[in-house]
Amino acid sequence: MSDPVSLFEPVEGAWVPTDWARGPWSPDALHGGPTAALLAGETERAGDAAAPDGVRFQPARLSVELLRPVPVAPLSVRADVTRPGRKVQMVDADVRTADGTVVASARLLRVRDDDVPAPVTTTGLAAPPPPDAPAQTRSTNAATDAYEAFHSHGVEHRFVAGNFMDVGPATDWIRLRVPVAPGVEPTPLQRVAAAADFGNGVSRVVDFTELLFINPDLTIHLHREPAGEWVCIDAVTWMEERGLALAESRLWDERGPIGRSLQSLLIDRRAP
Repeated sequence: MSDPVSLFEPVEGAWVPTDWARGPWSPDALHGGPTAALLAGETERAGDAAAPDGVRFQPARLSVELLRPVPVAPLSVRADVTRPGRKVQMVDADVRTADGTVVASARLLRVRDDDVPAPVTTTGLAAPPPPDAPAQTRSTNAATDAYEAFHSHGVEHRFVAGNFMDVGPATDWIRLRVPVAPGVEPTPLQRVAAAADFGNGVSRVVDFTELLFINPDLTIHLHREPAGEWVCIDAVTWMEERGLALAESRLWDERGPIGRSLQSLLIDRRAP
């Protein structure tokens, strides 16, 4: 069997996930990254269609709610502009299964792209350098690599600090190996959404074989539209007791910092 050419395939008006969109928790559920990237693209498309003539918007915030496990099954996405305007635009979207169950939702906030001089810039700050080692496509973790999935096959990883096997903070350059949809170049926001969902995975603070660290949400704030194929996440997870944690990632492209992302985490015991 040949490798997938995308994370999703359009089939009869639905989006059908490929094997490379699957997540680490179950072969029957999607990784949050492809889900977030799909929602990012659909909200951008709806927003562009409703934009006033001559106005270009840039993403400022993407908030994704992962309401239920997103199944490896035909999915539909509905996106609507809920705040039209010439300077600020908001788009809401949801992902539904064939029976109409909403399994994920998103809200995209965009602001007008304009040539406004900035007295202070962060563009000159150097991004973490990609390592000289070849791209790592697999996590080398037998517990999570029992089947083809997004984290092990759908993206490339180049770690500057940390790795999949160690606990603690990590810095990881990430690049999509295939587009979200066949033959369509991913948008900058889609690349960021796909990468940012790895924050909790690369900076985990618990033993994967004993505890789950599932993020029911992902929020991305950008102060500059990303450039290039590679997105870097400089991630740390904060955890105390009571089963709650927070993953925080500084986001970079090869030019410098672009924003931050946050993930709320449910820490849960694995079923015996």
